[in-house]
Amino acid sequence: MPTKVSVFNNGPIRIEGDFEILDPTGAAFGLAGRTVISLCRCGQSATKPFCDGAHARTGFSDPVSARDLPPPKPKL
Repeated sequence: MPTKVSVFNNGPIRIEGDFEILDPTGAAFGLAGRTVISLCRCGQSATKPFCDGAHARTGFSDPVSARDLPPPKPKL
């Protein structure tokens, strides 16, 4: 299954499909076979980088709409 990433208004980033999540050292988080997870955007989750629903308890507000990114800057 291809990977799908969805960003929710006032909520998390949801990842579905075939993926792995790595820490800064390159070690993989054990996902226990999950093919769907949600990542925290509000910064308040007790289980970061995973979402625990804290956005709803803290009133996190950040609406999302798709847009085009500018072209990357040339590498020198």
